[in-house]
Amino acid sequence: MKRIFIYAITVSFLIGSTLSGCKAVKNSNNTQRGAVIGAVGGAVLGGILGNNIGKGGNGALGAVLGGVIGGVAGGVIGNKMDRQARKISEQLPGAQVERVGEGIKLTLGENSVNFDFNKATLTSKSKSNLDKLVPVFKEYPDTDIKVYGYTDAKGSDDYNLNLSNQRAAAVRAYLASKGLNGARFVTTGMGEADPIATNETDEGRASNRRVEFAITANEKMVNDAKKEVGQ
Repeated sequence: MKRIFIYAITVSFLIGSTLSGCKAVKNSNNTQRGAVIGAVGGAVLGGILGNNIGKGGNGALGAVLGGVIGGVAGGVIGNKMDRQARKISEQLPGAQVERVGEGIKLTLGENSVNFDFNKATLTSKSKSNLDKLVPVFKEYPDTDIKVYGYTDAKGSDDYNLNLSNQRAAAVRAYLASKGLNGARFVTTGMGEADPIATNETDEGRASNRRVEFAITANEKMVNDAKKEVGQ
């Protein structure tokens, strides 16, 4: 994973350095500049990321980075994701919202969606916070949403993997019950992989019992973006 970010930073630096002397780029706004950079570097960066993590590994981050379209169409998609990320942050301040590439990585930890130890049942607080996401997901229907469930490190690997699958499925079922199209959601259990806190304390284990979303453009959004820019 560290190597991937080194590649990404290097490519971004080289592209930025090359374009920094271009008068047209200097006079452009951030949106236009991002589209130009995407057009130059999207294929290169997308290839690097796709070869390394675009096969479903590394949870939500891998899913988001593996879906890079690149080019000017990628800039259009990125703008839509910017707006959606802001809406999510406004609706659910306790969530960790990260704009990555052309998608969104959304982490719902103990302050937004949490699970009791050894349980896959959504708490009242979890349901209330998921309710805040429903209008945003409805406003932006042209996205695919992968849901990743996690556990703390207590228990066997196989048990935790099954429990994490149940947690992801519980989130999907709840959102579908609120009128969202269940076909948009794919669930995956990650077990105790990729902890975001120590498993040596109760507080840390509570943080690791979480759900992550990878929000990416679906085929319709990609095709609409390409039509918009004449591709």
